[in-house]
Amino acid sequence: MGRTYFVEEAIGQYLSDLSTNLNPYVTGLLIGQCSPQRDYVIRAVRTPPKEEQKGDHVSPSKLSSVDEEWITTHASQVSRMLPGGLLVLGVFIIATPELSKDSQNALRKLIFSVEKSLTKRRLWKPAEEEVSDRAALQICSATKKVVCRTYDVQDPKSSAKPADWKYQSALSASWLALDCTVNVNIHIPLLATSPNHDLEKNTKNGLNRWSKQIEDSVFLVNGQIKDDDTELLEGQKKIRGNTQSSTQFSDVKVLTQLSQSSSHRSTATVQVCSGSINLKGAVKCRAYVHNNKPKVKEAIQALKRDIINTLSDRCEILFEDLIINKGPQKKNFEREYHVLPQRLFVPIAGSSVMLSDYKFGDEATGEIQERFVEMLDQSVQAEDIHIAEEINT
Repeated sequence: MGRTYFVEEAIGQYLSDLSTNLNPYVTGLLIGQCSPQRDYVIRAVRTPPKEEQKGDHVSPSKLSSVDEEWITTHASQVSRMLPGGLLVLGVFIIATPELSKDSQNALRKLIFSVEKSLTKRRLWKPAEEEVSDRAALQICSATKKVVCRTYDVQDPKSSAKPADWKYQSALSASWLALDCTVNVNIHIPLLATSPNHDLEKNTKNGLNRWSKQIEDSVFLVNGQIKDDDTELLEGQKKIRGNTQSSTQFSDVKVLTQLSQSSSHRSTATVQVCSGSINLKGAVKCRAYVHNNKPKVKEAIQALKRDIINTLSDRCEILFEDLIINKGPQKKNFEREYHVLPQRLFVPIAGSSVMLSDYKFGDEATGEIQERFVEMLDQSVQAEDIHIAEEINT
């Protein structure tokens, strides 16, 4: 029995619109949530055209020329904009009938290269029981026939399995949100022995150690410690209706000093250092779970990943910004302060789920709006951009 994807109805219209003005194919990403029972797709986003394709409407005519690197880069950028619980869970191709027999091979290649790129950036390991199937959606632009298959990304030899693709109305409205603020104070020593003090590498190593702390922390949901297998909403009244305001929020506190693993012993090491990096501030974290009887374990796992991702993504964005604006890192070590970008949230049209992004202090609203159009094919009103954090100087 294959997997079933429950898909927000509006996506059907979006894919149909894309298929009317394509020449001769269009690719894109599927965004949603995997759970052991069923998968939910709440967004489809076409791959942004490259600069040279924008003006001339030049599109390669063969699927062998699909730009794997461009699509993979897009997936990495989009994954930074997804709060906890949401992920890139597949790839789609809409192609003319002549290209349809090559579509499946192209999709298979894309699914594995996208997953490889996303896994490389993650500081957390997937759980053993986690769903590792990813969707490959193929649509014929002439007949509008939809074929959905899945590949197991943990198995490089995996062959395609059939899957159901079912549209559902108001799917995007029925989500639960978990919110928390985490106070970060991470001290990362720069070892005197580390080759030319690669800041980025050292920061990643420091974040790796910190992420294990987050994984082991104790999480209080609405002030209570809840058993992993209890339902998240147990004892709460479920809000009926599917208006945007009906998102049910759970307030979560993270107790980083308490560790769940009793065998955890702290050992002290003495290291010769030539400097250190300090990451300080309060970060806003958020995760979404579909309200079809979610377990506490699934919800907390989604939130943990958001906490880890939001910090590592910001550091990545900062280093990219430094390289673009200042050239490769200076090697002298005077004291420097850099403000990590702030987090902001933007609602998905017709949904209770919000997507995320980051802005530097000097970045104009227009730049954020452009990024949403380019990355997520969504126009955003300035008043819908919610800055979640104070600037920490």
